[in-house]
Amino acid sequence: MTRWKIPGLLSLVCMLLSCTLSARPTSGEETNSEEGAAASEVVYLNKAEFLKRVFNYEKDASTWSYEGDKPCIIDFYADWCGPCKQVSPILEALSSEYKGKVIVYKINVDVEKELAAAFGIRSIPTFLFVPAKGTPQMSMGALPREAFVKVIDEFLLKE
Repeated sequence: MTRWKIPGLLSLVCMLLSCTLSARPTSGEETNSEEGAAASEVVYLNKAEFLKRVFNYEKDASTWSYEGDKPCIIDFYADWCGPCKQVSPILEALSSEYKGKVIVYKINVDVEKELAAAFGIRSIPTFLFVPAKGTPQMSMGALPREAFVKVIDEFLLKE
């Protein structure tokens, strides 16, 4: 029994270490800087960045005023959510495809509870489609790629 303790312990340590090293950073740690946004097309937002880049609801919650210059998609998600994980690669691909035209933001609802509450997020994934000018639209639930393309082309870019 004793001869299995050390190899077992080493295996456990190696497994835990590999899980720790492969874990992705949370929303506030990944791409809040412009440098990070260039490396990854998807930008993870915390509350401060949301207020600066998207909508400062603390200043005036009654009137929608988009702070950005390009239309955007905001993905309210959670790391544990299966449908969120299914949609993530679609959003990453669309972010590259529409680079310079549309920005894809992600907000982790488990980390940014105040933002989730401010937008009444009760199910995930939930997407907020924000045109450069005009009123945003919200959609709940995972969408196929074709639905995202249609919303981007017909609503966000009006092509």
